[in-house]
Amino acid sequence: MRHAKLEHQNLNDRTYAILKGGLISGTFHPGQVFIIRSLAERYGISTTPVREALQRLVAERLLVMLPNRSIVVPSLSPENFAEIYRIRCELEGLAGELATPNFRPSDIVRLKKTLVAMDKTIEQGEKTAYRELNEKFHFEIYKKANQPRLLELIQNLWGQVGPVFYGLLDAPDYGGEHANQHHRQIVQALENGDARSVRQKVAEDLVAAGNALRPRLKILVVNGAEAGSPLGDEVESEAEAEHAVSGLAPDARSRSPRSKGGKAIQKAVSK
Repeated sequence: MRHAKLEHQNLNDRTYAILKGGLISGTFHPGQVFIIRSLAERYGISTTPVREALQRLVAERLLVMLPNRSIVVPSLSPENFAEIYRIRCELEGLAGELATPNFRPSDIVRLKKTLVAMDKTIEQGEKTAYRELNEKFHFEIYKKANQPRLLELIQNLWGQVGPVFYGLLDAPDYGGEHANQHHRQIVQALENGDARSVRQKVAEDLVAAGNALRPRLKILVVNGAEAGSPLGDEVESEAEAEHAVSGLAPDARSRSPRSKGGKAIQKAVSK
């Protein structure tokens, strides 16, 4: 019986991690509705772990429950969005500063390879792949700070603003060569071992993204759409699980059932 409870708890945690990872990565969009039975069928599990995972996310204010008991991805007012970005600049800048002394040449090489891959996604207009790599880039830096509580705070903030990330490359002031400009400056500062500059460049990167997204907050809301259903360009490739939640197994991010990885989610959740 104790073993059965442990398996049940692990399943709950994996389901929670997948859904939270979907919020962080922008797989789920503002206004989308979570239908418990549909998600359970999509992931090949019972409704219980889905329900409990959604309740945890509501408690964390990453999702909201409406008076009719529907659970939706919240939209952000410009004021709330600006507040979150001010906090992100401080926390993520701090994480970058603390991470700087811990970077080795091999770590810099890995970040540069990620930048090359990001350039390709920009050239090819692969928005979902760009978001995946952008998340990978940032969290590879933040994890090197070796500050687990700080990392958790950053992840929770990403969970609040991640749902609007899907519109980032569509912003006229952000796409093209601008999308990777600040990332290169961050890597250069890391390579120079200049912790203060890393902090500054991380903040500048966030400000650029925030300025690009803020005027588009209203048009990024998709009220009434079912969470997890592909929308337009989102079908191209839904998110991999490897970056969703630090310390969890690399199966913690959701994919659309119509994307290439639809079966991977069902396998990950049912492990």
